[in-house]
Amino acid sequence: MKVLVTDPIADAGLTRLREAGHEVETAYDIEGEALLSAVADANALIVRSGTEVSEEVLAAADDLVIVGRAGIGVDNIDLDAATEHGVIVANAPEGNVRAAAEHTVAMAFATARSIPQAHVRLRGGEWAKGEFLGTELNGKTLGIVGLGRVGQEVAKRLDGLGMELVAYDPYIGQERAERLGAELVEFEACLDRADFLTVHTPLTPETEGLISTDELELMGGGYVVNCARGGVVDEAALAAAVEDGTLDGAAVDVFADEPVSPDNPLLDVEDVVVTPHLGASTEAAQENVATSIADQIMAAFRNEPVVNALNAPSVDESAFPRIQPYIELAETSGKVAAQLLDGRISSVEVSYQGDIAEEDVELVTASALKGVFEPLEWQVNAVNAPQIAEDRGIEVTESKTRQSEDFQSLVTVTVGNDEESLSVCGTQFTGGEPRIVRIDGYRVDAIPSGQMLVARNYDRPGVIGLIGTILGDNDINIAGMFNARRSEEGSAALTVYNLDDPVPDDVIQQLLDDERISEVRYITLNGQE
Repeated sequence: MKVLVTDPIADAGLTRLREAGHEVETAYDIEGEALLSAVADANALIVRSGTEVSEEVLAAADDLVIVGRAGIGVDNIDLDAATEHGVIVANAPEGNVRAAAEHTVAMAFATARSIPQAHVRLRGGEWAKGEFLGTELNGKTLGIVGLGRVGQEVAKRLDGLGMELVAYDPYIGQERAERLGAELVEFEACLDRADFLTVHTPLTPETEGLISTDELELMGGGYVVNCARGGVVDEAALAAAVEDGTLDGAAVDVFADEPVSPDNPLLDVEDVVVTPHLGASTEAAQENVATSIADQIMAAFRNEPVVNALNAPSVDESAFPRIQPYIELAETSGKVAAQLLDGRISSVEVSYQGDIAEEDVELVTASALKGVFEPLEWQVNAVNAPQIAEDRGIEVTESKTRQSEDFQSLVTVTVGNDEESLSVCGTQFTGGEPRIVRIDGYRVDAIPSGQMLVARNYDRPGVIGLIGTILGDNDINIAGMFNARRSEEGSAALTVYNLDDPVPDDVIQQLLDDERISEVRYITLNGQE
């Protein structure tokens, strides 16, 4: 597989990919037509913050499986477009967490004690000891906006320095905050009480300009540290607040536009400490994010869970072996169900019975949807299947029960149109053998593979022989057969045939010419025509 790398990452990640047999191409600082050309045949794309992965880029990459962000923030990647194109987007949130947290703490000390300013004055020959009266962090209140991974690490470190912690994060529960020693408060209260305010939120339409003039005035003094994402704090407002004394100082590592322009207002204010996006710039952090992204790309190539996928169903690595057999089984059940039901599909239900109901089955459900939609010739995979269902107004439901009368685990995919529905049930037999065990209420024992013929007929003598004869006369070999009927002799029956050869339309018509046969469906599971 080909991996295109458009922003520099540590050699450890590139080496890991090459040793696994993948082609790695580096093309740094490219954009426009050059980027579109380079990504055209790539199976994976690795970026940092320097490459804009737009809808145009994704549309140009027909073979793209995954975009890996070697870091945390993904505001340079169009997640919606990636999902629409069926491309996984993954980041490496753990690799540089410690580095980013330590840099945040360092920046808090730097602005509180005016370390860079004193350094410059002393290097210039001035002993300006009397001009720098610093502020101690001990006993002060730290306000944390965003209590995610980095925010939590900052909380741990500064709690140990004797700071009182208050935090605002609408997605974190009180219990979790308390375990970190932080009091969870509303946004305005966090600003009002903070002597030091540190920001740790992603840049989204909701967080852009989150902290501006009014918010800084609410602080009424103190210090602001932003080592998260540029644009969350209004740079002009922050510069003005420090310059006019509303704030005592600030420290900024990230900017709305990078590299930063010389006319950025923050560069002209003496009490603002600035660094050029160094939060993740440690040797360990760079190696960690590079190897993490390499591992996730290789997992995607193997059709295994991508642990930090942002737009695709995933599952804990330890749980994957338990659900893995049901991923393909659910997809197959969906394919069979979709090819047996007439009319526009308006609903899909995936139900789980027995042991499988105890597992995280989001990935299994997405695979079932993929199976349902694939025969409709939609460009679909487990990444975009849920979005396709939503876009087309298809109702998707999922249900679980630990009760299962006949099987240890059972997965059922039910598709419906506006008038009727049809279910296909699958399970795993001992030894890892998948089976379709029910179709539309008929109990069968069918091997879900290759090419299949499903016939509905009246249970009368000679029908199965007739079907076998017609198939044989047309050089279509039967690899297996499974028959079921409703109950009594002569009632409706359903027969599933595994075939070695495709069935032409004229052969299907020959079968339907017999009045005992009411319906015949030719089903392909592996894409054969």
